[in-house]
Amino acid sequence: MFDDEGKIESDQVEETSETEEAPAEVLGEDSEAPVEQLPPPAEEPISPAKEHNWAMLAHLSILLNLFTGFLGPIVALIIYLVYKDRSRYIAYQSLQSTIFQLVVWVGVGLVIGAIWLITLALSIFLIGLLCVPFSLLATIFLLAVPLASLVYGVYAAIHCSRGEDFRYWMVGDWVRGTYESE
Repeated sequence: MFDDEGKIESDQVEETSETEEAPAEVLGEDSEAPVEQLPPPAEEPISPAKEHNWAMLAHLSILLNLFTGFLGPIVALIIYLVYKDRSRYIAYQSLQSTIFQLVVWVGVGLVIGAIWLITLALSIFLIGLLCVPFSLLATIFLLAVPLASLVYGVYAAIHCSRGEDFRYWMVGDWVRGTYESE
């Protein structure tokens, strides 16, 4: 193994060099070639029936607001984010539903809160005490708006389940305008 001077004998060096080169021979000459990557899976086209079902579910998400008060627009927004690149129909219907629910549920809540805040501020001067009956009437009237929006959302879901294009009043035109400008 070692000779008198402490060097490794030459036949040992040849053996180690052969074993070191062996993996390169095993791998072959092409070992430095780039590894072929598989293409990303192609997204399957969505059938019209599934499009109608997802659009219907986006509109029916308004019913979640009865139990949670806030989950309806979140579900419609999730449907929009998942399908916005795969189906214009689902994206349009779910974005409409999201915006409609935000306008109605959050908007009405903010208006009712503002009415009572003004009533509270005016009650410092005793004028607000006279405003309490009007504030109660306004609150009762404004609470009917979200309930009517439930009916409107179910109506929209029925239209989508039939495959018809549904547009919410004012919201639908605005959303359609954003899609046409793209």
